[in-house]
Amino acid sequence: MATEKVLVMVGAHPDDESFGAGGTLAYYVQAGVKVYYICGTRGESGEVPPEMMEGYSSIAQLRTYELECAAEALGLQEVIYLGYRDSGMEGSPDNKHPEALAAAPTDEVAGIIIAHLRRLKPQVVITADPAGGYHHPDHIAVHKATFKAFHACSDPAQYPEAGPPHQPQKLYYNVFPHRWMKFTIRLWQLMGRDIHHFGRNRDIDLGEMLKDEFPIHAVVRLTKRAVETGHQASACHASQLGGGPRRGGLRAFINKIAGHKDYYMRGYPSVTGKKKEKDLFEGIE
Repeated sequence: MATEKVLVMVGAHPDDESFGAGGTLAYYVQAGVKVYYICGTRGESGEVPPEMMEGYSSIAQLRTYELECAAEALGLQEVIYLGYRDSGMEGSPDNKHPEALAAAPTDEVAGIIIAHLRRLKPQVVITADPAGGYHHPDHIAVHKATFKAFHACSDPAQYPEAGPPHQPQKLYYNVFPHRWMKFTIRLWQLMGRDIHHFGRNRDIDLGEMLKDEFPIHAVVRLTKRAVETGHQASACHASQLGGGPRRGGLRAFINKIAGHKDYYMRGYPSVTGKKKEKDLFEGIE
């Protein structure tokens, strides 16, 4: 009997599963793949409009609820928390919190991730790119820990307490197509938008994203159903959007021009040739 297909995404915050690879996760769930999300923090940092805090004791509780809503919309099997605290943007006081994800030793975080990978036995793992998207410390920390966990997962001598070894077959990083990103950011500048203070908390510098260009090794063309499901999941994170489906933003603008696709750099196995994959499970044994 064939082994069931399993995909695990490792992200830093509630909303990374929707704003980044939401369409991809929905696409594979709808194709019968078991999809899980490992989340590094509960998104404690940042600000939320006071009216959205009614009924919630903390920002973490609100954003946990939003993630549960998104997970149900996407059809995820399980959301798993690593138990760390949101580190905020680089240079913020949250960076110094003793429980901050960015302050935790990579070996420690990797050990927790390995335990879940060995339990869930995915063939495919998705995480943040090496620059952490817009250089968020937690995204970078998750990338480093997931990279280490992926490569140590099959070694019984490493983290023996984390369970029997298992080797996921493919590792991907969710990335933006650089050409379209440059075009979009330049257009927004001409429209008078401040690209250096972006997002609800105005702490995202899109200009930093232009400094990093990653190769694209896989392009997942999303179905209309997967796109709409991704919008529904994004809408769950109203505290980060101001409410309503996420039909705006950098990725949505790019999708409107280039078609509804998600883009990935392959971290493992190494890539030879220029042919782009159309399926993250391509070549899986």
